Amino acid sequence: MNKKTPHEASSRIGGAERVLFSTTRLLTYAGDRGLTSATGFFFARDERLYLVTSRHVVFEGPTGHAPDRIEIELHTDANALASCSVLSILLYREGVAVWRQAEDGGGDVDVAVLELDRQALPPTAVLQPFGPGDLPAGYETFEVGDRLAIPGFPLGFHDTVHHLPVVRQAAIASSYGIRFQGKGFFLTDGRTHRGSSGAPVLRQCVGADGTRGAWVLLGVHSSRMDMNTRDLEQDESLGLNCAWYPDILLTLTEPIAAAAPAPRTSR
Repeated sequence: MNKKTPHEASSRIGGAERVLFSTTRLLTYAGDRGLTSATGFFFARDERLYLVTSRHVVFEGPTGHAPDRIEIELHTDANALASCSVLSILLYREGVAVWRQAEDGGGDVDVAVLELDRQALPPTAVLQPFGPGDLPAGYETFEVGDRLAIPGFPLGFHDTVHHLPVVRQAAIASSYGIRFQGKGFFLTDGRTHRGSSGAPVLRQCVGADGTRGAWVLLGVHSSRMDMNTRDLEQDESLGLNCAWYPDILLTLTEPIAAAAPAPRTSR
């Protein structure tokens, strides 16, 4: 992972796999009214820390989904995983959205990035952000059928005692490195649910001797892929999902002059 901590010598934190601390449950609100549950993960670049999720989690015009704040959970004790703090983050400052989004030649990219103020985090916060070094160096290493892991909070389900996500397995379902139907994503084959939007799509490197190595961030899970022509009575869902290529994170985390983190409170 990108950021080293005093616990980096171990592959586990508090008995749980370190990679699980890259991901957080994300709740959206309009005022005090709860709206939806989703997934986010941490990404660090230089000294800046970001929360990554799907763009439709923070705004979706066609459905009218427009929360004004989100909440995420942060572990505060590496030896007592039940200890957790909630960080509330405003999504607008003076009417202007504080998250970043992008578009490319294929249209809107369903990824949003929100900078976090490290000073506003609990001093003992336990998190493991990904970074530029965790992105794939090239596309040729990965092939269709390769096994993937997607840690997240499907339907909000998770370990409510230890505040940890669950992991769904998937596989690369379209040629990795090729923009599926001209858009900036590839397909994964796996069972997912609402609440998984914004989850990292990961592939673990394995050595020639079978030794497990580092996790590579291959994409950002967005939504299920379906066909408008599918007969809802006769045909099952395709079971395919969209995962946006992670290089969009390098674009969205480019420094912007005079940019400031979103206002936030914790409890």
